[in-house]
Amino acid sequence: MEVAKAIEARRSIRRYVDKEIPDGMLRQVLHAGHMAPSAGNLEGRDFVIIKDRSVKELLCMAALNQYFMMNASVCIVVCANVGRSSSRYGKRGELFALQDASASIMNMMLMAQDLGLGTCWVGAFNEPAVTQLLGLPQGVRPVALLPIGYPDESPDARPRMGKEFEHWERW
Repeated sequence: MEVAKAIEARRSIRRYVDKEIPDGMLRQVLHAGHMAPSAGNLEGRDFVIIKDRSVKELLCMAALNQYFMMNASVCIVVCANVGRSSSRYGKRGELFALQDASASIMNMMLMAQDLGLGTCWVGAFNEPAVTQLLGLPQGVRPVALLPIGYPDESPDARPRMGKEFEHWERW
């Protein structure tokens, strides 16, 4: 699929078909995340891959009861590794780790789209609860939950403001 087509076709999917994603496809999605740009090539991001239903259920509860994620074949918790980025960039490393994680999320979403899979960027969750549930070490922050599965819906594109938020040369 052409990148432009994947960008236009991508939607937030909240209903999934009960079907496992083959490991090869999941590896392609993860590889796309690893290929995202990163500050200083430190790759200030880590992925926690969740397939276990009991862990997914606890994750849904920590995500303010967003149980739609239960039907996704897998949920990737994308984390900013602040410690890794800060080792070189000090305080600015926190921002860079968040940017690294965000870039990887978008890459994974576009690869999933290309493979015929659906995703939803879930940012509403209780960060301390997710951190504890997954045993994240100090200096690692969960940025987003990324459920991935075969879509059981095809929502229309939502309107975008576009040019209203463009500022050329100055604000």
